Amino acid sequence: MPQTFKRPPSSLGGGKNLVLLSAAASLLGACTVQTYGPPPPRVYAPPPPPPAYVAPAPTVSVSVPGVEITATEAPPPLPVYEQPPCPEDGYLWTPGYWAFGSGGYYWVPGTWVQPPQVGFLWTPGYWGFVNGVYGFNAGYWGPHIGFYGGVNYGFGYVGVGFEGGHWDGGHFAYNTAVTNVNVTVIHNTYNKTVVNNVTVNRVSYNGGTGGIAATPTPQERAAAQEHHVPPTPVQVQHVQTAAKNPALFAHANGGHPAIAATAKPAVFSGPGVVAAHGAPPVTAAKVAAQNPASVAHPPAAAPAVHTNAAAPPPAAHASAPAPQAPHASPPASNARPPAPKAPPPAPKPKPQPQEKKNEPER
Repeated sequence: MPQTFKRPPSSLGGGKNLVLLSAAASLLGACTVQTYGPPPPRVYAPPPPPPAYVAPAPTVSVSVPGVEITATEAPPPLPVYEQPPCPEDGYLWTPGYWAFGSGGYYWVPGTWVQPPQVGFLWTPGYWGFVNGVYGFNAGYWGPHIGFYGGVNYGFGYVGVGFEGGHWDGGHFAYNTAVTNVNVTVIHNTYNKTVVNNVTVNRVSYNGGTGGIAATPTPQERAAAQEHHVPPTPVQVQHVQTAAKNPALFAHANGGHPAIAATAKPAVFSGPGVVAAHGAPPVTAAKVAAQNPASVAHPPAAAPAVHTNAAAPPPAAHASAPAPQAPHASPPASNARPPAPKAPPPAPKPKPQPQEKKNEPER
């Protein structure tokens, strides 16, 4: 009988298993290919450090009204000077003050300024001692005078309010008792004696050791809440011009500037420029070296700015002729010496007895 070969069932099952295994492997391989692995770990890189802080280069501190300035030392006393005459009708007086810059304190000359609008008055700036430093409180224009530290700047600014004049309608009326106004040119004037109710001195700051002990009045507090206008452009120019003048720094003039006041802002030469006076000899020598012509008159002038005397400028004119009197006397004495020479011709009086006019002498 022919023999037939029968494949064992296990072999057939094994083939199927191999097929299944290979298919599974393919599927697994496909799955492996499609499966995404975990992302690579992120390496944290800190941000670059911020740039090192570099302090700005020191700049010149100009005490322009409207800008707060601080200093660790007290400002010098106010210099004594005469007020130049008002240049034109409508100009208002703004007193001089000590400003502070990189070179220390320097003097901003007092000057006549046109207000920004009719009806506005100038409240001067002042230095005040607060939290261990001296800070400058900027001046401003407004309908009423505010607090200016109780500093007696003179010429109507007696420490509280303003006595130099007032607005009368659309024109400003000047008080000639404390301001220098040419009444032949400016006619809207009056004369009212000003009585000081504060100590008259030359202290230029409020608070601190040796400072003025003054606080705002209710009226000054109310004025502080009103609408204010900053200094005009020409006032800013005036301060900037002063800051550029080395002779106006206190260390150069000893507190007695050769340009103490001007007739118009930013005009520091020519007519209307007034020098401070009352300087000690050493300071006078320094000022004389800078401007000999400006120092000749101040010593003869009497300090009037801080006494609020009636018409301080006339005091200067009255004192000016005084030094000229001694110069006038020498020529008179030189003219009389010829008279003693006349006695030698004594024979002339002898013939006089012959005249009848000399009979009373008998």
